Amino acid sequence: MEELARGFPPDITWSVPYDTTPFITISVEEVVKTLGEAMVLVFLVMFLFLQNLRATLIPTLVVPIALAGACLGLWLFGFSINVLTLFGMVLAIGILVDDAIVVIENVERIMSEEHLSPRDATVKAMGQITTAIIGITLVLIAVFVPMAFFPGSTGGIYRQFSITLVVSIAFSALLALTLTPALCATMLKPHDPEAKSRFPWLQAFFNRFNGWFGRTTDAYQGRVGKIMSRPLRWLTVFVALVGLTALLFLRLPSSFLPNEDQGYAISIVQAPPGATLERTEEAIRQMKDYYAEQPQIDRYVLIRGFSFFGQGQNAAMMFVVLKDWKDRKGQENGIEAFVGRAFGALMQIKQAMIFTINPPPIRELGNASGFTFMLQDRGALGHDKLVEARNMMLGLASQSPILTGVRPEGQEDAPQLKVEIDRVKARALNLSIGDVNATLSIAFGSAYANDFAYDGRILKVMLQADARSRMTPEDVLNLRVRNTQGQMVPFGAFTTAQWTSGSPQLQRYNGYPAMTISGQAAPGRSSGEAMDEMERLAQQLPDGFDFEWTGTSYEERQSAGQVGALLGLSLIVVFLLLAALYESWSVPVAVLLVVPLGVLGAVFFSMMRGLSADVYFNVGLISIIGLAAKNAILIVEFAIEREAEGRSVFDATMDAVKLRLRPIIMTSLAFILGMVPLFISTGAGAASRRAVGTGVMGGMIAATLLGIFFIPLFYLAVRRWLTRKAPHAPGVSHGPDGGETAHG
Repeated sequence: MEELARGFPPDITWSVPYDTTPFITISVEEVVKTLGEAMVLVFLVMFLFLQNLRATLIPTLVVPIALAGACLGLWLFGFSINVLTLFGMVLAIGILVDDAIVVIENVERIMSEEHLSPRDATVKAMGQITTAIIGITLVLIAVFVPMAFFPGSTGGIYRQFSITLVVSIAFSALLALTLTPALCATMLKPHDPEAKSRFPWLQAFFNRFNGWFGRTTDAYQGRVGKIMSRPLRWLTVFVALVGLTALLFLRLPSSFLPNEDQGYAISIVQAPPGATLERTEEAIRQMKDYYAEQPQIDRYVLIRGFSFFGQGQNAAMMFVVLKDWKDRKGQENGIEAFVGRAFGALMQIKQAMIFTINPPPIRELGNASGFTFMLQDRGALGHDKLVEARNMMLGLASQSPILTGVRPEGQEDAPQLKVEIDRVKARALNLSIGDVNATLSIAFGSAYANDFAYDGRILKVMLQADARSRMTPEDVLNLRVRNTQGQMVPFGAFTTAQWTSGSPQLQRYNGYPAMTISGQAAPGRSSGEAMDEMERLAQQLPDGFDFEWTGTSYEERQSAGQVGALLGLSLIVVFLLLAALYESWSVPVAVLLVVPLGVLGAVFFSMMRGLSADVYFNVGLISIIGLAAKNAILIVEFAIEREAEGRSVFDATMDAVKLRLRPIIMTSLAFILGMVPLFISTGAGAASRRAVGTGVMGGMIAATLLGIFFIPLFYLAVRRWLTRKAPHAPGVSHGPDGGETAHG
């Protein structure tokens, strides 16, 4: 355009009035900013617990390398850097630092307690936690891999997350077993209790924090001991929590994707059938006057004669572009509030039906957000009965408090001129039916004749009757067509013309005559609830009519049916992996029983925030399975090792909870704070970021706060009632003489 503009006349300029790419660009920028904020928060958490700048820098160096590896993996699998893959990277930050933190924390603990050199402490630490890192990595990868194999649009979204997280986690584990130990051995300094800190005030703060955390650890260990001394009572509490989780999960409304503020809205103008151009223009003028008074609007693009629902002089469509997100902060200036006000105001215009819609989150799956309901005539009852059934549905929907903005899509029946040709008379008059049809087509439509040159340009010659000669039915009868004898025969000699009415377009869906009904959920309701209400109302239709969902509504129903299979498959894969890792069918039970606690937190946080169980929520649930299992593995792994050293189940578990509390709290807090930027995000794409962050953050909080108390109980119960045989740690097998053989 800049090249063409050099040849424009002085008074001609060009601009781009409608562009959807700013939303994508700004969304990516916001996610990148969120990525940076998450890294800063994770760094602060690590510094608080490690209390050593050198130790804190190690995972900070590892994360960018792992993310670079994720980018390489995305490129190899044919994916791009987009909003979804960047979401996956934000989720991955909290996971990526886990392995490095576990290594560094164990090295620091050994250096502090046993006064070993960094190299010797690293060697001993890696001997203790290598199998735990491998186990955690395999579990997390196993959790996310099944997501990559789901079909449809939902599967496409899942794959973006799955590939990003799997590749990132694999790189993180590789670095935790190679680069992180090397950095620990070279960058860390031996502990010197008598060394003075350069910042006494900071060291005093750390001393107070360590004292408080030590007292908290002792109190926590005591509380765990009391819980384990009354296992049946607390298992009953756990069963009650599982029941509460199931109840809340079933009550959580469903949806496909959250409605986004994409920076523009669409207004559809549909005047009555046969309305004049002047009437449509009057409705457009009133619509423009309304929008001119709205401070949120930047510009608009108006298209006359066409809309998503048809074309003609009674149709128009306006793309209303809003100001930048930073210039219209506040919920009252968001797209949902704007569309709601515009819908109510423009519906008062009498010359035409005007409704304003928010574009769908995925533009390829429909024209508007909300639901799309296809009413079908499966009993071959005819067009008139189908219209009656549609009007019945619209009437029922208008009385429902769950629905709003329910409207028909398409064009209403319009006046039509029916021209009947008496073929017998036409043949008697020596006329060709092809010539008759061609004459009608040329006169009332148009036909291409040839080209001609004018002022250096090639223009087309189109044939058509003059407007004054195609205004009334008599104009049809006055047309003349040449017969085979060269005579001009008037149409009135072999045709009749009469007015009737009919649909300008006949719509079919999956082979059945159909009509489209669209709408939205009422404020405070989800799209899933709105769809359930439409299905309930459809049960009142006469026999012979049925319905189907299309667009985002169809994808929502598909995704709702997939969540159970997705969760079940992930749990089965993790269970089998843990069973193979520990060579025990019972130990995985102790690890996976913590998952409902994470689900409880995810559901509770989502309900408190008014969110729905959408695709992003499902991704969060899968993440919670792996993250909750990670905490359980850290405790169970050390408990198994202590048992192998001859400790009783109770004592081994008590030792494990004390040793592993600090890394569990540190890694969980790092992950939770890494989700805070998503949880509180605003601006372009904020709805998706909040949907991802809320469920994962809530699930991780519950899985951590409740899990640290219940995981020891689960392990004790499994060892006491499910198996008497002591499991052995991965990497250690029992020889024929009953001894143990370590695999190097």
